[in-house]
Amino acid sequence: MKSSYELAMERLNKSAPVKKATPGQKKELAELDSKYAAKIAERELFLKGELAGAMTKGDFEAYQQLEKQLVSERKTLQAELEEKKEQVRQSKG
Repeated sequence: MKSSYELAMERLNKSAPVKKATPGQKKELAELDSKYAAKIAERELFLKGELAGAMTKGDFEAYQQLEKQLVSERKTLQAELEEKKEQVRQSKG
């Protein structure tokens, strides 16, 4: 007897089958992951240095702004990454 999850997954696969990525697409996706991981790490390093400076100065308003900027930039880069990955997935290979 199948669980409701298994039945739902079967219906989903019938209506929208999962597309397999080609080896070329997998390579592109891995390169994008690597590139964006580096971009995110670079921004985090820079902003964490700025955060430490603001903390040392006791400038809590600047510290909060920098924290917000860090979160915002991380989200922006993640969204960019997902958009580019989706473009690769939609390409013919």
